[in-house]
Amino acid sequence: MLAILPRLRRFAIGLSGNPADGDDLCQMTIERALTNREKWQEGTRLDSWMYRIMRNIYIDEGRASTRRVQTFVDEEAGLSVGADGGQEAQVELTNVDRAMAKLPEDQREAVLLVMVEGYAYKEAAEIVGCPVGTLNSRLVRGRDALMEILGDGS
Repeated sequence: MLAILPRLRRFAIGLSGNPADGDDLCQMTIERALTNREKWQEGTRLDSWMYRIMRNIYIDEGRASTRRVQTFVDEEAGLSVGADGGQEAQVELTNVDRAMAKLPEDQREAVLLVMVEGYAYKEAAEIVGCPVGTLNSRLVRGRDALMEILGDGS
């Protein structure tokens, strides 16, 4: 589990849109995985199982958050805290993060799983629970939208 933690965290931040919420999502995922470890089937991919748990928690938390009022500081207010060096790279990452946040959730998931995490289409489709063709179309639409948002589209 420790070996896949950096990838889980990256996916969590990508889903949630910011590091603090991503860390919370990652922690909830690890807690749920440890609590339900007997449900993981030996011989299957631990990372895929944990990504599925994370996605389900993200969806559940999203539904719950629409039912309650947000009382926290805007996420933009905390983005520059602790930033050091690599200002140009930081600006570019911020632009990519903002572009990712503009994507519909299903496209963002597909882009994160395939283009960032390196999952095969079939594995990514299993994680999100859709046919491979559906995942492929979400990925293509998401990638095209990112290129357009970032000014690389023609």
